[in-house]
Amino acid sequence: MNEVVGITLTARQVEILKLVKLHAPITGDQLAEMLGTGKPTLRADLSLLVMLRLLEAKPRVGYFPGTAALGREQVLKRWEDACVKDVQGLPISVAETASVHDAVITLFMGNAEVLTVVDENRHFVGVVTPKDLLKITLSSSNAAAIPVSMAMSRLPAIAAVQADQPLMDAVKKMLVQELDGLPVVASVATEEQFANRHEVVGWISKTNILRWMMELEADRQG
Repeated sequence: MNEVVGITLTARQVEILKLVKLHAPITGDQLAEMLGTGKPTLRADLSLLVMLRLLEAKPRVGYFPGTAALGREQVLKRWEDACVKDVQGLPISVAETASVHDAVITLFMGNAEVLTVVDENRHFVGVVTPKDLLKITLSSSNAAAIPVSMAMSRLPAIAAVQADQPLMDAVKKMLVQELDGLPVVASVATEEQFANRHEVVGWISKTNILRWMMELEADRQG
């Protein structure tokens, strides 16, 4: 097995790279058939390999070997050195006491994928998605008066990362848990004994990561 960006590629991922090199362009269905497995089983593997730029994907065509002009070793080195803080964006937050109506306005005004939810002390308590807001809006004629706390997902049932963690930790967590993004949190001191409070300091998403990759490419060409 090969060591890549601080993680070990599985035997199946290595085999995928070999098959793509031999048969490109090749579709996910064709890869699944050659490997004797289902396409859903390969989805996480293919997503990781594309994100690492070991593969390139073209819609309705298939997969090709990665062709990053920086060269494989340089690209992987940039990934290996990257931390969450290098890629994260600013969080768009809303108070847990705010109404669903206000949350919808905040979501669209901030052009946000997800809203992070904070309590009266600005401590991170949960997240609320457009789907959460739509669901409660459709199920109630009085949504304007319903607080966000009734619609959000709460801690501790929320995956999160810290700013100084390797970027690959966030990528792996998003792939394994099938998430589009993660809150970036930092522990805060409180007067409450044994309290475990966090401040939300950022948001990292697939969009952030793709934008960062494009910036790397622009820097190389510049």
